[in-house]
Amino acid sequence: MNPSIQQLRVFVAVAHSRSLAEASERVHLSQPAISIALRKLEENVGGALFARTTRQLVLTPEGEAFLPVAVRLLNDWNEAFEDLNDQFSKQRGKVTVAALPTLAAGLFPRVIKLFHEAYPRINLSLHDVLADQINQMVREGRADLGLSVPPSDADDLTFEPVLEDSYVVVCPCGHPLLAQSAVAWSQLAAYPFIGINRLSSSRQDIDRIMQSVGERLDILCDARQIATVGRMVAAGLGISVLPSLSFRQIAADGIEYRPLVEPTIRRELGIILSRRHPPSAATSALRELIHHHE
Repeated sequence: MNPSIQQLRVFVAVAHSRSLAEASERVHLSQPAISIALRKLEENVGGALFARTTRQLVLTPEGEAFLPVAVRLLNDWNEAFEDLNDQFSKQRGKVTVAALPTLAAGLFPRVIKLFHEAYPRINLSLHDVLADQINQMVREGRADLGLSVPPSDADDLTFEPVLEDSYVVVCPCGHPLLAQSAVAWSQLAAYPFIGINRLSSSRQDIDRIMQSVGERLDILCDARQIATVGRMVAAGLGISVLPSLSFRQIAADGIEYRPLVEPTIRRELGIILSRRHPPSAATSALRELIHHHE
């Protein structure tokens, strides 16, 4: 049988005080209870830890060797529960988030600021990646939480809607389309087009919608970064389509946008969690903050 934590506490208290009476006050146990705890500890370890004299208890050589080990075990035990308490009380911890670039730049900075103000000792790690990568990171436990579009055919993931976004056409200032209050998707085919990453969920939506309206985009080139798309549009190379949240990333002199209609597409965005990995207290706190401050 392994010694109990209480037996270790009693042993350390008696070793430091060399007195049952003083140890009794330290650990808040009666002297008979301390004697019983010491006897059981010695039975468990297989030998005497104290030599009893008329005046005090003196550690045996084995007791002397065991004392620093017992102190270390007690310190480790206390630190483990202090760490656990800090995590449950959200005084310490880490949360890894995988988010679409749109959300990473358009929504998450404000959330990070609020979360850090509320929980300054919790570290946040952000990965801005594509939707398929988000799903995989959450699925494998490499991300505690995802911010993305609803996952398809993913029974092991849950999706909690947070907000809706829409698509806008981004044009250089002075472009003819900016004379309209809204632009039909079919009108995009008449102008050179700057595409975004072909693997992104937005690009897949754009290609699908253009197919549904029976038109093809005149793609001048594709760019991986939204900021690059913005600069190319501002330079007059073409127009582009982006989620409206993305415009916050590229808003600058030289570009404007208009909502896209016929059809009007609403893009649902939200939180992705794993069914197999229960969220930590810190992750749950971040999840609530996102819902509250969307």
